[in-house]
Amino acid sequence: MHTIKTAFDNGRGQQLSAILDRPVDDRPIAYAIFAHCFTCSKTYKAVRHISRALAAEGFAVLSFDFTGLGDSEGDFADTSFTSNVDDVVAAAGFLAETHGAPAVLIGHSLGGAAVMMAASRIPSATAVVTIAAPASLGHLSEILEPARSEVERSGSAEIVLAGRRIRIGRALLEDLGEVGMGEAIADLGRAILVMHSPVDTVVGIGNASTIFRAAKHPKSFISLDRADHLLSDPVDSRYAAGVIANWSKKYIPEPQEEAKLATSEKNRVVVRTGAGGFRTEVLANGHPLIADEPISVGGTNTGPSPYELLTAALGACTSMTLRMYADRKGWPLEAAEVRLDHRKIHCEDCAEASGGQPKIDHISRELVLEGALDETQRQRLLEIADRCPVHRTLHSEVKVTTTLAAE
Repeated sequence: MHTIKTAFDNGRGQQLSAILDRPVDDRPIAYAIFAHCFTCSKTYKAVRHISRALAAEGFAVLSFDFTGLGDSEGDFADTSFTSNVDDVVAAAGFLAETHGAPAVLIGHSLGGAAVMMAASRIPSATAVVTIAAPASLGHLSEILEPARSEVERSGSAEIVLAGRRIRIGRALLEDLGEVGMGEAIADLGRAILVMHSPVDTVVGIGNASTIFRAAKHPKSFISLDRADHLLSDPVDSRYAAGVIANWSKKYIPEPQEEAKLATSEKNRVVVRTGAGGFRTEVLANGHPLIADEPISVGGTNTGPSPYELLTAALGACTSMTLRMYADRKGWPLEAAEVRLDHRKIHCEDCAEASGGQPKIDHISRELVLEGALDETQRQRLLEIADRCPVHRTLHSEVKVTTTLAAE
């Protein structure tokens, strides 16, 4: 994943701080915008987890700080829900001008309400995703109501929300009473995915029901089960990201199969390991994979190790080769299963010559052949297994050249 720090004008002369997460091969299948929750920022854990997971699936995701929050310019006390919606539209315009028009709009909590309101002003958007979003702004009005008298008296008031002190202004309170979301949801005109936790104590699950009923097809709902409102557990945010990625691909206008074919002709594999561990993103001809190391050697065990990937490659090539050979012969092979194990073993035959006890790589491979095959056919398939291309590569001399990319 490539992370680019950037900024854009919100249309009112203020610069909004943003992060653009791009896939490891820097060839996104689509652009998306992530709007964070009320008073949060682009660096909040759930935002980063989801953005990074989507980037691993091939998306480029722009997350940004709303006006007056995080590293963005402006005074939050001068903002309103309407200005948040304008910020989303400005983010879409920035993406369209500099990288690619966004196809997916994602919003968490109040950010979800903002992307639903902004969608009609972003022609390129074909899909909208809400996470723990309110169906109306009534719940926010209730939270801010205690500060109303001070706001009306002095123009602003300081409140404590989720442990953070923020100052709100008259514009926000006045705006909440004027915005009607029901019509915007009904007229969305885009596919929508509603994600919500039934145990959300900040924005109740009833909001998801209201949004889902008001929206027109195509629409989908996913329960986030035991997740809290802020998706503070990384497991919940990564799960949400996986669902969003797979659901959104159905509504991306770019022909995915053509893109994959174009990439596969170049036999392109890109691998990237960032700071803070061995977790590694792999993009093999457009197909995302994760490599890692076991916890026992300092990894996080979020994916197979490089040797496990190597062993899997041999197994995949073996079973494909058996399938191809059996089909060519017209043999009744219903399925070919390959069970493999890789380990380092002592090379006793080499010990005497080298004066030590060197180790060699050993891969054991067991075949399970399903179907009404006779013994002659089974033995022939056993021989064919040793002729698969990856097996031959492992037994041949392999030349690897390494160069430094230009700065």
